[in-house]
Order: sequence, then C-alpha cells, then structure tokens
Amino acid sequence: MSNSEKQLDIRVNGRYRLLRRLGDGSYGVIYEGLDVKTFQPVALKLEHTRSEHSESLRNEIDIYKCLVGGAGIPELYWDGEEGDYNVMVFELLGPNLEVLFNYCRRQFSLRTVLMLADQLIRRFKYIHSKGFIHRDVKPENLLMGRSIRGNVVYIVDIGLAETFTTTDSSRNGQPLEREGPVLGTVRYASINALRGTKQSPADDMEALGYVLVYFLQQGKLPWIGLPANNPSEKELAVLQKKQSTSPKELCDGLPDEFVKYFDHIRKSCDNNQSINHNYVLDLFRRLFLRRGFKYDNVYDWTVLKYVEQLKEHEVS
Repeated sequence: MSNSEKQLDIRVNGRYRLLRRLGDGSYGVIYEGLDVKTFQPVALKLEHTRSEHSESLRNEIDIYKCLVGGAGIPELYWDGEEGDYNVMVFELLGPNLEVLFNYCRRQFSLRTVLMLADQLIRRFKYIHSKGFIHRDVKPENLLMGRSIRGNVVYIVDIGLAETFTTTDSSRNGQPLEREGPVLGTVRYASINALRGTKQSPADDMEALGYVLVYFLQQGKLPWIGLPANNPSEKELAVLQKKQSTSPKELCDGLPDEFVKYFDHIRKSCDNNQSINHNYVLDLFRRLFLRRGFKYDNVYDWTVLKYVEQLKEHEVS
C-alpha cells in the first residue's frame, strides 16, 4: 500500500478498513484489513473491474460459496463491488507453508510432513467431492490458520480451479491445444498439466506429492534449476525430467509409502482411473503409526519458536 493509501481511511462496503498489502494472488491483490464493527481482522482480495482477468475473482468467490463449511476452507464474509474493484472479504489466515519452511531452515521432519499430508489429502478429497480441481497446488497456497485454528491447514487462491466430471477428466490422455504458459506453477504442476492434457483430481494429488517431497528433500526436486532460455524451454525441460524420473528416483531416501503414493497417482492418470483418496491417506497414516509418532499438532515451526522464546527469556 502506498503512503497516500496509508493516510486515507479506505473502507470497503463501509465496514472493512484496508490496513496493509499482504501480497498477490493468482489474480488480484490481497490486503490485511479490519472489520470496524467487530474489530475482527480480515483479509481482502481486490481485482480491478477492467482487469484482463476480471472474471477470475468472481469465479473464486463462487467456488468458495460451493465449498462453504469444509474444514480448511477460508470463511467468506462479504463480496461485491467497491468503486472500480471487485472485492472478496474473507478469513485472515497465518503464514503459508513456504514461509514456515524457510523459517525451519528449509527442512521439515517426516512427522510434520505426514501430519500436513493427513490434513491436505482430506482437504483435496473434499474439494474433489464437490466437483472441483484446484490446478495450482504449491506451498504458497497452503496456509496455516490463526489463533485457535493455528494448527489447521487451509487451501487458498482457487481462482484457477475448474469443475470436472468423470467423463471428461482425461480426454483419453490426448494433449489439448494450449495457448500461452502452463496454468499454475511449473515446479509442482503434474505431467498432464505440463503436456496440456485436461486435468483430473489425480493431477492435484500429483502436485501435492511433489510438495511433500520438496519439504522432505530440503527444497530439492530433480527439475529445479534446469537450464532454459525462456519459459517455454523451461516448461519442456521440466516436463521431460518429470516424465523420465521414476517414483523410486524421485523419492530416493524416503519411506516406500511415498513411492507407492506416486505409483498410484500415475496409474490413475495413465489409465483414466479415479484417484483413491482413502488409499493414499491410509498409506501415510500407517507409516505415521509405524514410526511411533504422536498426532498432537505440534509442528516443526512450533517447536522452533518455543526454543527461540526460551533462549530470549534466558538472555533477558
């Protein structure tokens, strides 16, 4: 937010005051705000009505309304037009998983990743059960809640989401005509997404798998840092590397359950089969129990913050 914005009492719907800019979504700008009637912190997403993608926020709002009540789905407080902007006012959340990953020195423990996976697989199972696929799964779109919901993982920025049906979920694996760059984020995009094939729930789950491996491998994936002269070359290089990397190679050093996860995902994508969310959920739950972990919602960043607070207390 500019200095001029800070000096003005900018309000939306006469009720929500803009406080500071938080960042950008797929489309639109996100602000932290305050409900001046309840003094409750909120988040606001603004998109100019003359934007090239002026319908994207409307799409996101409609999807949130379809998903209302689901765990890990931000609560929507108000939507409408304010001046030249389409606006969505919704639940203010905590940091995203990329921020927390950096805070933890770019290494999450297996225990933390399995607790995240348990929540996230259930989140996507719910989203898919409502007939939607996200199409932009990445750490920046996975946020922790605040206060009493601080241990709840939320899925946000669903402006790229679309509906699907079992009859059109793969188009028999035939590449579609795609104009422009890949939708979503190349690093985590599924093979189908990079090929231009119409996506299905399995593609969300493939992208989620890459996120989980990224967390366990200290932020490394085989296709990160491949040389390319432009975005098109990068997309092709990443696609080729993903196609040539077997699940065993990708999950080198990780428990076998991660290999089985990707084997199931790729089989679903290749054979136009429905993803079995319960199967992959149970894979990781059995691993969690076998390792003797306790599901107490105490994540790596929680422990690190506690240790740092102890050190500060000792110094003072």
